[in-house]
Amino acid sequence: MISQLIEKIQKTKAPVCVGLDPMLSYIPDHIVKKALEEYGETLEGAAEAVWQFNREIIDHTFDLIPAVKPQIAMYEQFGLEGLAVYKRTVDYCREKGLIVIGDVKRGDIGSTSAAYAAGHLGRVQVGSSSLSGLGADFITVNPYLGTDGVKPFVDVCKKEDKGIFVLVKTSNPSSGEFQDRLIDGRPLYELVAEKVTEWGQDTMDGSYSNVGAVVGATYPEMSRILRKLMPNTYFLVPGYGAQGGTAEDLRHCFNDDGLGAVVNSSRGIIAAYRQEKYSGFGAQRFGEASRQAVIDMAEDINRVL
Repeated sequence: MISQLIEKIQKTKAPVCVGLDPMLSYIPDHIVKKALEEYGETLEGAAEAVWQFNREIIDHTFDLIPAVKPQIAMYEQFGLEGLAVYKRTVDYCREKGLIVIGDVKRGDIGSTSAAYAAGHLGRVQVGSSSLSGLGADFITVNPYLGTDGVKPFVDVCKKEDKGIFVLVKTSNPSSGEFQDRLIDGRPLYELVAEKVTEWGQDTMDGSYSNVGAVVGATYPEMSRILRKLMPNTYFLVPGYGAQGGTAEDLRHCFNDDGLGAVVNSSRGIIAAYRQEKYSGFGAQRFGEASRQAVIDMAEDINRVL
């Protein structure tokens, strides 16, 4: 699966992932108003607004980017209706030829992880039928429970040619409370990085493994260390733009060949119409604003590569 992502990155010349994290506050009023007029002030109405918003963003950006990353919490907050829109979004993105990274951050004991892996990446057996659940291409995985919590996901990656991105060094301000703690003189994130390399050894797909790593753009010196520890691991990089990460901060996430990382931006793209830089588009043309934001982001990253 990682080879497919790399192929799309090379084709688009944009190591960019659009985070489809639709808060209602990001959605233009005319979209929300229409949905609530049709369905009332209900969870179904909110979910419909999310779907219409997502579809507009996708339609205006799919030809520019290799991948999208829907954050499942933004859909779960609207209950079953929201989850239905998550699935609808995943399917629509795949119809458009996009790689879908489900940002679900799952990880539990072995049998529970196996169920998560089947539901999000693989297939579940129902009688004589083998059926796909939510159907992402990659998902994010929390490694806190260790190898027996991660192995079921790796097994599905091998069986189904899917991929995972394991949380190694995240972009949020308090990530260091645990991730930077020293164990035998080394920060925990380095030990996790070594396990990611180990887990990925038998899931190689060309030069890179289907077991990737989440490495935040907001800690560039740490990304330099992690790049050396994981030379054959693809990085999913949050933290660019709205969280403060710059293109220069991303440099060490990439290998010398210009590959090795895909950079996520969520509200910096999907809510671009609210930024002064793109205010000329207005709320009615929010999809066009998002398209321009993608173009600008790709140019910014390629400038430092």
